[in-house]
Amino acid sequence: MRQWTVDAFATAPFRGNPACVTEPRAAWRDDAWMQALAAENNQAETAFLLTTSDPARFGLRWFTPALEVPLCGHATLAAAHVLVAELSLGAEAVTFDTKSGPLVVKRLGGGYEMDFPANAPKQTAVPEGLTEALGQAPSEVWAGSYLVAVFEDEAAIRALKPDLAALEKIAGEATGGRGNLSVAALAGADAPYDVVSRFFAPGSGIPEDPATGSAHCILSPLWSAKLKRNVLTFHQAFPGRGGDLECELRGDRVLLRGRAVTVIEGILRL
Repeated sequence: MRQWTVDAFATAPFRGNPACVTEPRAAWRDDAWMQALAAENNQAETAFLLTTSDPARFGLRWFTPALEVPLCGHATLAAAHVLVAELSLGAEAVTFDTKSGPLVVKRLGGGYEMDFPANAPKQTAVPEGLTEALGQAPSEVWAGSYLVAVFEDEAAIRALKPDLAALEKIAGEATGGRGNLSVAALAGADAPYDVVSRFFAPGSGIPEDPATGSAHCILSPLWSAKLKRNVLTFHQAFPGRGGDLECELRGDRVLLRGRAVTVIEGILRL
Protein backbone atom coordinates (compact mmCIF):
# COMPACT_ATOMS: atom_id res chain seq x y z
CA MET A 1 0.00 0.00 0.00
CA ARG A 2 1.52 3.30 -1.09
CA GLN A 3 1.36 6.51 0.92
CA TRP A 4 2.31 10.08 0.05
CA THR A 5 3.08 13.12 2.18
CA VAL A 6 1.83 16.31 0.54
CA ASP A 7 2.38 19.92 1.59
CA ALA A 8 -1.03 21.53 1.00
CA PHE A 9 -1.73 25.23 0.53
CA ALA A 10 1.92 25.53 -0.51
CA THR A 11 3.81 26.42 -3.69
CA ALA A 12 7.11 24.90 -2.52
CA PRO A 13 8.22 22.02 -0.27
CA PHE A 14 8.27 22.48 3.51
CA ARG A 15 5.59 25.13 3.52
CA GLY A 16 1.83 24.94 3.96
CA ASN A 17 0.38 21.99 5.89
CA PRO A 18 1.60 18.40 5.46
CA ALA A 19 -0.92 15.58 5.18
CA CYS A 20 -0.43 11.87 4.54
CA VAL A 21 -2.63 10.28 1.88
CA THR A 22 -2.96 6.51 1.50
CA GLU A 23 -3.53 4.68 -1.76
CA PRO A 24 -7.26 4.17 -2.54
CA ARG A 25 -8.67 0.80 -1.46
CA ALA A 26 -11.89 -1.09 -2.24
CA ALA A 27 -12.88 -1.31 1.46
CA TRP A 28 -12.15 0.71 4.58
CA ARG A 29 -9.66 -0.68 7.05
CA ASP A 30 -11.12 -0.88 10.55
CA ASP A 31 -11.19 2.36 12.51
CA ALA A 32 -8.56 1.26 15.04
CA TRP A 33 -6.09 0.48 12.24
CA MET A 34 -6.65 3.85 10.57
CA GLN A 35 -6.27 5.65 13.89
CA ALA A 36 -3.06 3.75 14.64
CA LEU A 37 -1.57 4.70 11.26
CA ALA A 38 -2.52 8.34 11.79
CA ALA A 39 -0.77 8.27 15.16
CA GLU A 40 2.27 6.62 13.54
CA ASN A 41 2.38 9.28 10.81
CA ASN A 42 2.02 12.02 13.44
CA GLN A 43 0.87 14.61 10.91
CA ALA A 44 -2.11 16.91 11.43
CA GLU A 45 -4.17 14.56 9.25
CA THR A 46 -3.91 11.25 7.47
CA ALA A 47 -6.43 10.90 4.62
CA PHE A 48 -7.88 7.53 3.63
CA LEU A 49 -9.49 6.99 0.22
CA LEU A 50 -12.13 4.49 -0.88
CA THR A 51 -12.70 3.58 -4.52
CA THR A 52 -16.22 3.53 -6.01
CA SER A 53 -17.74 2.45 -9.33
CA ASP A 54 -17.21 6.04 -10.56
CA PRO A 55 -13.50 6.65 -11.33
CA ALA A 56 -13.87 10.33 -10.36
CA ARG A 57 -15.64 9.68 -7.03
CA PHE A 58 -14.03 8.45 -3.80
CA GLY A 59 -14.89 7.99 -0.17
CA LEU A 60 -12.67 10.12 2.06
CA ARG A 61 -12.01 10.07 5.81
CA TRP A 62 -9.55 12.09 7.89
CA PHE A 63 -7.77 11.15 11.13
CA THR A 64 -5.54 13.30 13.32
CA PRO A 65 -3.05 11.48 15.58
CA ALA A 66 -5.78 11.52 18.25
CA LEU A 67 -9.20 11.19 16.55
CA GLU A 68 -11.30 11.15 13.37
CA VAL A 69 -12.53 14.59 12.27
CA PRO A 70 -15.65 15.45 10.23
CA LEU A 71 -13.98 17.96 7.90
CA CYS A 72 -10.42 18.75 6.86
CA GLY A 73 -9.51 21.13 4.08
CA HIS A 74 -5.79 20.65 3.64
CA ALA A 75 -6.00 16.84 3.61
CA THR A 76 -8.81 17.04 1.03
CA LEU A 77 -6.57 19.19 -1.15
CA ALA A 78 -3.72 16.71 -0.59
CA ALA A 79 -5.98 13.77 -1.55
CA ALA A 80 -7.04 15.46 -4.79
CA HIS A 81 -3.40 16.25 -5.57
CA VAL A 82 -2.38 12.62 -5.08
CA LEU A 83 -5.14 11.41 -7.39
CA VAL A 84 -4.23 13.92 -10.10
CA ALA A 85 -0.44 14.24 -9.82
CA GLU A 86 0.57 10.80 -8.54
CA LEU A 87 -2.17 8.46 -9.83
CA SER A 88 -2.87 10.26 -13.13
CA LEU A 89 -6.59 10.83 -12.64
CA GLY A 90 -7.67 12.53 -15.85
CA ALA A 91 -10.94 14.05 -14.62
CA GLU A 92 -11.20 17.83 -14.29
CA ALA A 93 -13.05 17.40 -10.98
CA VAL A 94 -13.22 14.74 -8.27
CA THR A 95 -16.03 14.25 -5.74
CA PHE A 96 -15.31 13.01 -2.23
CA ASP A 97 -18.07 11.46 -0.12
CA THR A 98 -17.37 12.48 3.48
CA LYS A 99 -19.01 12.88 6.88
CA SER A 100 -19.62 16.52 5.89
CA GLY A 101 -21.39 15.52 2.68
CA PRO A 102 -20.07 15.48 -0.91
CA LEU A 103 -17.03 17.72 -1.46
CA VAL A 104 -15.98 18.64 -5.00
CA VAL A 105 -12.41 19.56 -5.90
CA LYS A 106 -11.66 21.02 -9.35
CA ARG A 107 -8.39 21.57 -11.11
CA LEU A 108 -7.66 25.28 -11.40
CA GLY A 109 -4.56 26.27 -13.35
CA GLY A 110 -1.64 24.82 -11.43
CA GLY A 111 -3.72 24.36 -8.30
CA TYR A 112 -7.12 23.26 -7.04
CA GLU A 113 -10.48 24.71 -6.00
CA MET A 114 -12.50 23.06 -3.23
CA ASP A 115 -16.21 23.63 -2.64
CA PHE A 116 -16.92 23.52 1.11
CA PRO A 117 -19.91 24.45 3.30
CA ALA A 118 -19.71 27.94 4.82
CA ASN A 119 -19.90 28.18 8.60
CA ALA A 120 -20.87 31.79 9.30
CA PRO A 121 -20.04 32.65 12.94
CA LYS A 122 -22.00 34.77 15.39
CA GLN A 123 -20.42 37.43 17.57
CA THR A 124 -20.30 36.55 21.24
CA ALA A 125 -18.99 37.98 24.49
CA VAL A 126 -15.33 37.38 25.30
CA PRO A 127 -15.40 34.13 27.32
CA GLU A 128 -14.08 34.31 30.86
CA GLY A 129 -10.39 33.47 30.96
CA LEU A 130 -9.78 33.80 27.19
CA THR A 131 -7.66 36.95 27.47
CA GLU A 132 -5.47 35.26 30.07
CA ALA A 133 -5.20 32.07 27.98
CA LEU A 134 -4.14 34.04 24.90
CA GLY A 135 -1.92 36.50 26.75
CA GLN A 136 -3.59 39.44 24.99
CA ALA A 137 -7.12 40.79 24.84
CA PRO A 138 -8.98 40.27 21.55
CA SER A 139 -11.10 43.10 20.17
CA GLU A 140 -13.92 40.70 19.19
CA VAL A 141 -14.87 37.07 19.62
CA TRP A 142 -17.02 35.05 17.22
CA ALA A 143 -18.32 31.49 17.49
CA GLY A 144 -18.97 28.90 14.80
CA SER A 145 -17.86 25.31 15.02
CA TYR A 146 -14.57 26.86 16.19
CA LEU A 147 -14.04 29.99 18.26
CA VAL A 148 -12.51 33.01 16.48
CA ALA A 149 -10.66 35.78 18.32
CA VAL A 150 -10.13 38.97 16.28
CA PHE A 151 -7.16 41.25 17.00
CA GLU A 152 -6.28 44.74 15.85
CA ASP A 153 -3.08 43.99 13.93
CA GLU A 154 -0.86 41.32 12.43
CA ALA A 155 1.91 41.76 15.00
CA ALA A 156 -0.45 40.66 17.79
CA ILE A 157 -1.32 37.49 15.85
CA ARG A 158 2.30 36.54 15.30
CA ALA A 159 3.29 37.22 18.92
CA LEU A 160 0.70 34.94 20.58
CA LYS A 161 1.93 32.10 22.79
CA PRO A 162 -1.31 30.75 24.28
CA ASP A 163 -1.94 28.40 27.16
CA LEU A 164 -3.27 25.50 25.10
CA ALA A 165 -4.82 23.53 27.95
CA ALA A 166 -6.83 26.56 29.07
CA LEU A 167 -7.66 27.41 25.47
CA GLU A 168 -9.06 23.93 24.78
CA LYS A 169 -11.41 24.16 27.77
CA ILE A 170 -12.60 27.70 27.02
CA ALA A 171 -13.12 27.17 23.28
CA GLY A 172 -14.89 23.85 23.83
CA GLU A 173 -17.33 25.34 26.32
CA ALA A 174 -17.98 28.38 24.11
CA THR A 175 -18.82 26.38 20.97
CA GLY A 176 -20.13 23.12 22.42
CA GLY A 177 -17.59 21.29 20.27
CA ARG A 178 -13.90 20.56 20.13
CA GLY A 179 -11.69 23.09 21.89
CA ASN A 180 -10.16 24.77 18.83
CA LEU A 181 -9.64 28.46 18.11
CA SER A 182 -8.63 30.73 15.21
CA VAL A 183 -7.05 34.10 15.77
CA ALA A 184 -7.18 36.61 12.92
CA ALA A 185 -6.49 40.23 12.02
CA LEU A 186 -6.57 42.49 9.00
CA ALA A 187 -3.16 42.37 7.33
CA GLY A 188 -0.92 45.40 7.10
CA ALA A 189 -1.21 47.74 4.12
CA ASP A 190 1.92 46.33 2.44
CA ALA A 191 1.07 42.64 2.91
CA PRO A 192 0.34 40.52 -0.19
CA TYR A 193 -2.77 39.09 1.53
CA ASP A 194 -5.91 40.52 3.11
CA VAL A 195 -6.13 38.63 6.41
CA VAL A 196 -3.56 36.91 8.61
CA SER A 197 -4.51 34.12 10.99
CA ARG A 198 -3.30 31.25 13.16
CA PHE A 199 -5.18 28.14 14.27
CA PHE A 200 -4.75 26.36 17.59
CA ALA A 201 -6.35 22.91 17.71
CA PRO A 202 -5.63 21.24 21.06
CA GLY A 203 -9.16 19.77 20.96
CA SER A 204 -8.08 17.76 17.91
CA GLY A 205 -4.73 16.73 19.34
CA ILE A 206 -2.83 19.41 17.37
CA PRO A 207 -1.20 22.29 19.29
CA GLU A 208 -1.07 24.55 16.22
CA ASP A 209 -2.02 23.74 12.62
CA PRO A 210 0.04 25.24 9.76
CA ALA A 211 -2.78 25.78 7.19
CA THR A 212 -6.39 24.87 7.92
CA GLY A 213 -9.04 24.74 5.21
CA SER A 214 -11.99 24.12 7.54
CA ALA A 215 -11.12 27.17 9.66
CA HIS A 216 -11.52 29.32 6.55
CA CYS A 217 -15.10 28.14 6.19
CA ILE A 218 -15.61 30.38 9.24
CA LEU A 219 -13.02 33.08 8.48
CA SER A 220 -14.24 33.65 4.92
CA PRO A 221 -17.84 34.67 5.76
CA LEU A 222 -16.63 36.65 8.78
CA TRP A 223 -14.09 38.75 6.86
CA SER A 224 -16.16 38.99 3.68
CA ALA A 225 -18.85 40.71 5.78
CA LYS A 226 -16.28 42.98 7.40
CA LEU A 227 -14.50 43.96 4.17
CA LYS A 228 -17.56 43.89 1.87
CA ARG A 229 -15.80 41.59 -0.61
CA ASN A 230 -16.53 37.97 -1.48
CA VAL A 231 -13.00 37.08 -2.66
CA LEU A 232 -10.20 37.40 -0.11
CA THR A 233 -6.65 36.14 0.32
CA PHE A 234 -5.56 34.64 3.63
CA HIS A 235 -2.16 33.85 5.11
CA GLN A 236 -2.00 31.40 8.02
CA ALA A 237 1.12 32.46 9.90
CA PHE A 238 2.34 29.21 11.42
CA PRO A 239 5.90 29.93 12.64
CA GLY A 240 8.49 28.75 10.13
CA ARG A 241 6.01 27.54 7.49
CA GLY A 242 2.80 29.40 6.75
CA GLY A 243 0.11 28.61 4.20
CA ASP A 244 -1.76 30.67 1.63
CA LEU A 245 -5.38 30.41 0.47
CA GLU A 246 -7.76 32.36 -1.71
CA CYS A 247 -11.35 32.10 -0.52
CA GLU A 248 -14.53 33.07 -2.31
CA LEU A 249 -17.82 33.23 -0.42
CA ARG A 250 -20.63 32.07 -2.69
CA GLY A 251 -23.95 31.88 -0.84
CA ASP A 252 -23.73 29.14 1.77
CA ARG A 253 -20.54 27.72 0.25
CA VAL A 254 -16.88 28.72 0.40
CA LEU A 255 -14.54 28.06 -2.52
CA LEU A 256 -11.04 27.39 -1.17
CA ARG A 257 -8.19 27.72 -3.67
CA GLY A 258 -4.60 26.63 -3.25
CA ARG A 259 -1.68 24.56 -4.49
CA ALA A 260 0.05 21.43 -3.25
CA VAL A 261 3.47 19.77 -3.48
CA THR A 262 4.32 16.07 -2.97
CA VAL A 263 7.39 15.69 -0.73
CA ILE A 264 7.46 11.96 0.16
CA GLU A 265 6.30 8.72 -1.46
CA GLY A 266 6.53 5.55 0.60
CA ILE A 267 5.39 1.94 0.90
CA LEU A 268 3.48 0.73 3.96
CA ARG A 269 4.65 -2.82 4.80
CA LEU A 270 1.44 -3.75 6.58
